[in-house]
Amino acid sequence: MSAHLSTSSSSDPSPSPSGSATLRANAIGTVGVTATVVSAAAPLTVMAGVAPIALAIGGVGVPGAYLLAGVVLIVFAIGFTAMAAQIRRTGGFFVYIGHAFGGTAGFAAAVLAIVSYNLLQIGTYGLLGTQASAALDNIFGVSVPWWAIAVIAVVAVFVLGALGIDVGTKVLVVLISLETAILAVMAIAVVVRGGAQGLGVASFDPGNVFQGGVLAVLGICFAAFMGFESTALYRAEARDPARTIPRATYIAVAFMALFYCFISWTVVQALGQADVQAAAGKAGSALFFVTIREYVGPWAEHAMYVLIVTSVYAAQLAFHNAINRYVFGMAESGALPTVFARTNRAGSPAFAGAVQSVLALTVVIAFALAGLDPFKDLLIKVNTPGVIGIIVLQGLAAAAAVAFFLRRRAIARRTFFIASSVIAAVLMSWVVYVVVRHLDVLTGAPKEINDALVAVVPAVLVLGLVGGLVLRRVRPRTIALLARDNEDAQGDDQ
Repeated sequence: MSAHLSTSSSSDPSPSPSGSATLRANAIGTVGVTATVVSAAAPLTVMAGVAPIALAIGGVGVPGAYLLAGVVLIVFAIGFTAMAAQIRRTGGFFVYIGHAFGGTAGFAAAVLAIVSYNLLQIGTYGLLGTQASAALDNIFGVSVPWWAIAVIAVVAVFVLGALGIDVGTKVLVVLISLETAILAVMAIAVVVRGGAQGLGVASFDPGNVFQGGVLAVLGICFAAFMGFESTALYRAEARDPARTIPRATYIAVAFMALFYCFISWTVVQALGQADVQAAAGKAGSALFFVTIREYVGPWAEHAMYVLIVTSVYAAQLAFHNAINRYVFGMAESGALPTVFARTNRAGSPAFAGAVQSVLALTVVIAFALAGLDPFKDLLIKVNTPGVIGIIVLQGLAAAAAVAFFLRRRAIARRTFFIASSVIAAVLMSWVVYVVVRHLDVLTGAPKEINDALVAVVPAVLVLGLVGGLVLRRVRPRTIALLARDNEDAQGDDQ
């Protein structure tokens, strides 16, 4: 494997001093960053766990919708990665929004990002517990409560996260390879056997892609890419970040778009293009397991049950790492207590990881004690405002790219970056509108609950803005650091 595709640097990175405030430099390369963000999206979970809902509602056009979502996010990535090449700090969305609109806006974005990623990560423990419990029952006939599995998983995620990003990415590369392979085996078997009624391309007919049912599940398609933008969070730990971060972002989005499209298309063929909605609705959450058993065999069904559990675990680890680096970036700027910027000998922000894990444990135990459903309540309702929050941040980041490049005339290809970012901002606004309008499809909840879930995002943004304004008065240099690179901050806001 060539050096630029290694998951670590060509020479082993030296460990960080215990109790330092430095992430481990040169720890991961393009493959490592790509594996981390693709793992956050959890391809097997997205396909086997969520795509059946999309197919039952949207029907034959769903594969085209996954491709459409990928195209929109590629357009977004143009300006986003161009900003990442210009800005040297770790922090993701809040750094870019802060550089464009000022430190107060950056602080509000950071608060929304931290809340949204936590909602995504913690809510998904409900799915992990559910899937692991189903796998144990299916393979061994053993019944284990979902919450017991979730508690063990929280501890396992913390431990692996604390061992360092380079150790975590090696595990993620293995897990992402296995979950991708089992889906590929199923897809190839369907293609070789010609599906149920022969192979067709109706999934890519614009009339099938842009019809009401598919638009109703567009939020599901965009949620399948959650976490891809976190490539920028690993800038301080990546080798040659000016090249690695953009490359990993494009590879991650392109891979997921093509992979989701291909896998869901093969399932459409397995069901039959004319019968996909009825068949998917009848099979429900067992759709992919039934399909792989029919086209490959019982052994593959058992393997998929195991790998969907490791898929969710990989997503949890990836989101855990992303959250910790957001918190690290905030603490590094002084917006959070400096203890959150302390790293262990492995170069991991372990204190931030411990706090995040305690929060996750608290929520999991609270849901268990309340007797709430791990899928409908913990996963769906907790995840939903997180999904909306990340899409809102993507729209704000696209607008930030426009403002950023308008003020920097000397940057090459500036006009191209501005134009693509304007298009991305418009498209992301449209996506937010469509997702909110059809939120009942994602949640299955009544209007008042959906309204409350949507309200979480603007409420967090307002609280973040208020907090940023207070911080601007009492610690102006901190707000300045959220708007500029450390060496450029002069103690005032933009």
